[in-house]
Amino acid sequence: LATGETISINGDKAYPMASTMKVAVAAAYLDQVEAGRRTLNDRIAGQSARALIEAMMIRSSNPATDLLIANLGGPRAIQEWLEHNQIRGLRVDRNIARLLADKRDLWDLRDSSTPVAMVQMLRSLDKGNILTPANRAYLLDVMARCATGKNRIRGMLSGVPIAHKTGTLNNYSSDVGFITLPDGRRLAVAFFARGGTDRPLTIAKAARTIYDGFAGWVRSVAFSDSMSRALGAN
Repeated sequence: LATGETISINGDKAYPMASTMKVAVAAAYLDQVEAGRRTLNDRIAGQSARALIEAMMIRSSNPATDLLIANLGGPRAIQEWLEHNQIRGLRVDRNIARLLADKRDLWDLRDSSTPVAMVQMLRSLDKGNILTPANRAYLLDVMARCATGKNRIRGMLSGVPIAHKTGTLNNYSSDVGFITLPDGRRLAVAFFARGGTDRPLTIAKAARTIYDGFAGWVRSVAFSDSMSRALGAN
């Protein structure tokens, strides 16, 4: 996230977002909080907005998501938030109930994102251009408490700090979020897996490979720096 270096496979291909779009819904609501138009204590269908956001992000509640989308003004309001923040390649066309009721097509461009666009949104949220530090910290906290998809990004990264959101459809799995390296630096990642077999395991292996690659680079740089200091001392 500090350097902007990006590595992708099929990074510009559109994939269904499924429930990973809930990151955008949460961020759009928090943006309204910052504008003074809403609060986390607002009551929506008898529940606080905070409770709905946490149900949506931690347990991936579809009813909570649709209540928040409706409160914000419908899917078009989420799309306008994305466009206002210059996040391109990611689109929100339907609420979750409509998406699930429609005939399933994993190549439908509606409610889709490219991996690069998803990472762009995550990076924009992380940089603080959209949310204040307090609201960004809150969003990352609920993502860190995500209770779904423990066999995906988290599958082979036990003990590694991860904040993420999963998505699932028939014959499709996804997981997007942030991975923290041993030196405290963080990666934004987006995994969309369509078709194939054992998609969660594929995501887990890819996440582990990325972590090892960047962590290995960190160790290599640290070793090089220590050797340089030792040679300088000699």
